[in-house]
Amino acid sequence: MHIKITFLGTGTSQGIPVIGSTHPVCFSSDKRDKRLRVSILVEWDNFTYVVDCGPDFRYQMLRANVTKINGVLFTHIHADHTAGLDDLRPFSSQLGAVPIFAKKDVLENLARRFDYIFNEEDKYIGAPSVQQNEIKNEPFFIQNLKVVPIDVNHGNLQIFGYRFHNIAYLTDVKSVSEEEKLKLQNLDVLIINALRLETHPTHLSLAEAIELSQELKAKKTYFTHISVRLGFHADVQKALPKNMFLAYDGLVLEA
Repeated sequence: MHIKITFLGTGTSQGIPVIGSTHPVCFSSDKRDKRLRVSILVEWDNFTYVVDCGPDFRYQMLRANVTKINGVLFTHIHADHTAGLDDLRPFSSQLGAVPIFAKKDVLENLARRFDYIFNEEDKYIGAPSVQQNEIKNEPFFIQNLKVVPIDVNHGNLQIFGYRFHNIAYLTDVKSVSEEEKLKLQNLDVLIINALRLETHPTHLSLAEAIELSQELKAKKTYFTHISVRLGFHADVQKALPKNMFLAYDGLVLEA
C-alpha cells in the first residue's frame, strides 16, 4: 500500500513568534523555521485523513490546497490538537457529517467544549456535523487502511499515537511502555516529537527522541512538535544521525 504523509504543521505553541519575543528563531528567514501547530495529512488510494485539527487547521487546509477529507483522527484533548474542530464546516457540507476517531475521554472533552456541535437537541444551524467513532487500544480500519493505536504517555496523560502500515506517528510523547514498543517494530518511517534540547516533564527532548528511535531501529525518523528552543532547522539537521531528519511544514513523505 502506498501512503503519502504531508506535514501540515510541525510546531507547538512555544514555536510561534509572539509580540515581544526576542528568540532568534522567531526572526529566521528559513521557511523551515516557520511552524504551525502540529498535524499531518495521510493520503492513500483516494482517501484523505487528518491527524489532529488544532487552531491553525483552516489555514493549513488552505495552504496545502486540501479540498476534501474523509475524516479526522485525534491523539489527545489538548487545544493545540483540537481547537480547529469548528473549521470542519466546509468538509461537513461535503460529507453530511465528518467522521472523527478518538478515545472516549477525547470525545467527551470535545462534547463539553463544542456543545453547539454535539448537542443534537439544540444544535446551532451553522455548526459542522461529526460522526463520532470511539476507539480503544486495538486496531481498527479507516476505509481499507488498518490503523494501530499506540498507547503512550504525555506526562501523566495517556494519549494515542498511530501506526499506518509501515509508518508511525507519535506526538507529545514522554514515554512508551515496553509492550507498546512491540507495535513499533520494522518501521520504514517513525515520526516523533522532539520539543527542545533541554529535558521537559511531558515531552521528549531531542536526545531522548534520538535514543528512542535508535532503540526502535526505524529506517528513517522525522522529528516534529518542535519549539523555538530546539534551534534553527539548518543547525539542528547538521547534528543529527544520517537517517534522522527535522521535519518542516509542507514536507511530503511517501512510503
